[in-house]
Amino acid sequence: MQDIRNIAIIAHVDHGKTTLVDKMLLAGKLFRDDKAAEVDTYLDNNDLERERGITILSKNVSIRYKGCKINIIDTPGHADFGGEVERVLNMADGCLLLVDAFEGPMPQTRFVLQKAIEMGLKPIVVINKVDKLNCRPSEVQDMVFDLMYSLDASEDQLDFPTIYGSAKQGWMSTDYNHPTEDITPLLDAIVQYIPAPEQLNGATQMLITSLDFTSYVGRIAVGRVHRGTLREGQDIMLCKRDGTMQKQRIKELNTFEGLGRAKTDQVDAGDICAIIGLEEFEIGETIADANNPEALQAIAVDEPTMSMLFTINNSPFYGKEGKFVTSRHIHDRLMRELDKNLALRVETTDNADSWIVYGRGVLHLSVLIETMRREGYELQVGQPQVIIKEIDGQKCEPIELLTINLPEECSSRIIDIVTRRKGEMVMMDNKNERVFLEFHIPSRGIIGLNNAVLTASAGEAVIAHRFLDFQPWKGEIERRNNGSIIALESGTAYAYALNNLQSRGRFFISPQEEVYAGQVVGEHTKEGDLCVNVCKSKKLTNMRASGSDDKVSLAPPVVFSLEDALEYIKYDEYVEITPKNMRMRKIILDETERKRQGR
Repeated sequence: MQDIRNIAIIAHVDHGKTTLVDKMLLAGKLFRDDKAAEVDTYLDNNDLERERGITILSKNVSIRYKGCKINIIDTPGHADFGGEVERVLNMADGCLLLVDAFEGPMPQTRFVLQKAIEMGLKPIVVINKVDKLNCRPSEVQDMVFDLMYSLDASEDQLDFPTIYGSAKQGWMSTDYNHPTEDITPLLDAIVQYIPAPEQLNGATQMLITSLDFTSYVGRIAVGRVHRGTLREGQDIMLCKRDGTMQKQRIKELNTFEGLGRAKTDQVDAGDICAIIGLEEFEIGETIADANNPEALQAIAVDEPTMSMLFTINNSPFYGKEGKFVTSRHIHDRLMRELDKNLALRVETTDNADSWIVYGRGVLHLSVLIETMRREGYELQVGQPQVIIKEIDGQKCEPIELLTINLPEECSSRIIDIVTRRKGEMVMMDNKNERVFLEFHIPSRGIIGLNNAVLTASAGEAVIAHRFLDFQPWKGEIERRNNGSIIALESGTAYAYALNNLQSRGRFFISPQEEVYAGQVVGEHTKEGDLCVNVCKSKKLTNMRASGSDDKVSLAPPVVFSLEDALEYIKYDEYVEITPKNMRMRKIILDETERKRQGR
């Protein structure tokens, strides 16, 4: 019987979680000495995670330390990926709570920590980045204690050990004034304080908490054996969500060893394994004993709070850049995403070419869109809409807890911006010339807020938000007042035309860019949409006038990220997404038809 520890790592975005995991992998001697210098954000290995610097997908690796196998479960730090979090915490017996020695626990940390404490996981607090100037480790430890207390942690959970250190410099210690040579104090603490999984004997039980896929063997079920033992070639019963049972056989068993998986004959209770050979299973279903099947409780996932219309690309430029453009392609891709993305819902509409996709927030949905775009899909998406519920006969909407950390001098402007979006301030705290604000704000008010707050604070504000609950409708919120500048005809945009139109607003396109009639090419300085001809070129004659042929001086175009574009568009606009470009457009491209519909 091997000694096992299952730990989940919890941290806010950019608190050093991925760096710490890299150091743990190095401590487990998983790399040759000549390769050790190349280990960098090893688990955040897809392009999107590296570009954004966030963890999106949870992963499993294991290291061996002093004869003990430590299964490390990486969890996303952002509340929008709560579906991932709720699944993977089921596999853990304890957690490492990683906190920045200056910033302290952040709202997103609170979200994941709350889930872990509800499940009864034993925490070890790791206060990272103590090499930073102006850090405050002792204060942060008190803040973590207060946070755990407010989350109704048990006596045992509140009696947590604290480890201090710098993951970047590769050391951990029980005292931040005495740095050590490596991270062994952390590994010792894991072995000492995290409980070994309970050995439950009896009929086999395992909850499927995650999926893997290879083109060679198909779908692979991943989870932790709850009770009994699983063996290769064993007959099992798959307990479905709807209560039905399916008899199946395990073809192959793998456990997580190091960075990969290793084939094994049997897996005992408490270990995490991957099962090959099962069919038609879903996340949250139970693998049980064939003769005495008992289903475990399925994973309960919080409801989505936002929806978005996905539709095929029907713009004049469709099919020029993408490989997958038909409704069948997009439908199949969304169905595949449902297999592994628990917090996602997809509904068909009356139109065969469009779907309503429900998710946790703009970031959750934009990561799906960005992934599809990189895979070669072309699609269009509408304005994000919050989900409205009727509770006790009253119209209710999702409310979020918004926290903003910003310099003192711009606090009044930010408070004004948030309160105009129906935000209610619940706390204000001054520390070291910075102000810490907390608001309760409708999810509708957060759409497009990021840009406004960063502009008003000259990029100094640190913003985070998490879902609280559904509360009565707060009334109408002002969205973008400025109208759109719309291209009047298709063709190539010229600097000559853009130069003459600069006084009308700011543009999103550069000279020599291809545009089509109905495309949103800029933002009007006033209310109401404005149609302009950006394809107008200078008529060439052999007459020249001194002074009139000066070099054209254009303001640089505004470049939107995908989230910015989704937050920017109005209800009558789409974002067109292709593998190479992202354009905003009116749903009705023809100007005459738009006027007719607007009457």
